Amino acid sequence: MTDLHRLSIRELAEGLAQAQFSSRELTAHYLKRIEKIDTRVNSYISVTAEQALAQADAADALRQAGQASVLTGVPIAHKDIFCTQGIKTSAGSKMLDNFISPYDATVVAKGKAAGLVTLGKVNMDEFAMGSTSENPFYGATKNPWNLEHVPGGSSGGSAAVVAADLAPFSTGTDTGGSIRQPASFCGLTGLKPTYGRVSRFGMIAYASSMDQGGPMARSAEDCAYLMNVMAGHDAKDSTSIVKEVDDYVANLNATPVKGLRIGIPKQYFNVAGLDADVKARVEESLKKLEEMGATLVEIDLNMTEAYVPTYYLIAPAEASSNLSRFDGVRYGYRCENPTDILDLYKRSRSEGFGAEVQRRILIGTYALSAGYYDAYYVKAQKVRRLIQQDFLKAFESVDVIAAPSAPTTAYKIGANLSPTEMYLGDIYTLAVNLAGLPAINAPVGFDQAQLPVGLQLIGNYWSESQLLSVVHQYQQVTDFHTQRAAIAEENA
Repeated sequence: MTDLHRLSIRELAEGLAQAQFSSRELTAHYLKRIEKIDTRVNSYISVTAEQALAQADAADALRQAGQASVLTGVPIAHKDIFCTQGIKTSAGSKMLDNFISPYDATVVAKGKAAGLVTLGKVNMDEFAMGSTSENPFYGATKNPWNLEHVPGGSSGGSAAVVAADLAPFSTGTDTGGSIRQPASFCGLTGLKPTYGRVSRFGMIAYASSMDQGGPMARSAEDCAYLMNVMAGHDAKDSTSIVKEVDDYVANLNATPVKGLRIGIPKQYFNVAGLDADVKARVEESLKKLEEMGATLVEIDLNMTEAYVPTYYLIAPAEASSNLSRFDGVRYGYRCENPTDILDLYKRSRSEGFGAEVQRRILIGTYALSAGYYDAYYVKAQKVRRLIQQDFLKAFESVDVIAAPSAPTTAYKIGANLSPTEMYLGDIYTLAVNLAGLPAINAPVGFDQAQLPVGLQLIGNYWSESQLLSVVHQYQQVTDFHTQRAAIAEENA
């Protein structure tokens, strides 16, 4: 029982079904690993050991009674942006360090209904704003491949727990690349679904028109199992789409790679900051797909230079609006001994929010202010539509679009990149959120420092099954997704 953490989701489900081990044994195994290893990784904000074991016992009882579903008894970690009843939900912020949610997010509720066992809540960039998970309040999460490097962000904890084998899979959220970039940095598979495919109810909002939950795991197959739980219409979310959901596991071989037209945007491979190792690994992966029968088609995405400025006007504007509710009055952090209501607001927000969150609130408030609303926010929304049209035109001639997930591998912790440098690191991921498209990261090798490199495949609307299928077939003929960091190989 010392190597349960090396099993895939399918192997875990089969092992539980065949009574090779119980959910309690499996859950205890992961809790023991967390206790031993996470002091070095800092991936968990809250470990819910007592509750996890109780859920595991309940899962075992359901299995005994013949009432278990496929994933009943499999452990999971949730990004600390999803509300969890009776458990702290902090969004990675001092502002919400004392917030115990009175209800479950739909994603969490669906997980419970499927019999998943919650190990705990994981670290992230504060309010999902950032690309490194160097959290100013809970401390930096480390990349399991090299503890001196970041795991990416904002779902850095979600990536680190899987890469260190401290959870079999995890939930993440993606507003501008926050699933795909950390999946790339940590050598994982991560899917950002079409906007509206996964409910946002109970997910603490950053930029409401772009936030989307999704799965993070080692393989496309593992992600497919979690997508079967997460996806679907939710009447509690006004942006949730009423559209039939696929059986993502059953469809893993449904899209043949042979004959697949893969668009290669020439603008993406001429970006100034694109690392040579990243470019080489991505090109090698495309060559492998070509050997499998895919056709590479050069395309133009002419709006590429507009991605970063457009996103960094719209997202902070929405953040400014969404985060106005955190004022020290109803819940969350409140400053001590305020002299009046204005002092309460100012000090609660100044003390409760970190520097990057404050920066984005200020940028967003400026963009929405009376004299600048039309010049900045409205113009950015018009450019957003042009970006969407750019992709739709490309999809007339190709099935998927290929790109790096990030221009570099993982940064060093404390690299102190300027905000501009950090924002430019999102060049390949932002447009997918602006357009509401689905996209997936697949691990495709390593740079000279043995840090993982990721390939991003972007699909047309509702093509999650296709993306998972293509990556699954790629993973049948490569082994990058099976390789583990040294820390993951340790036994607890």
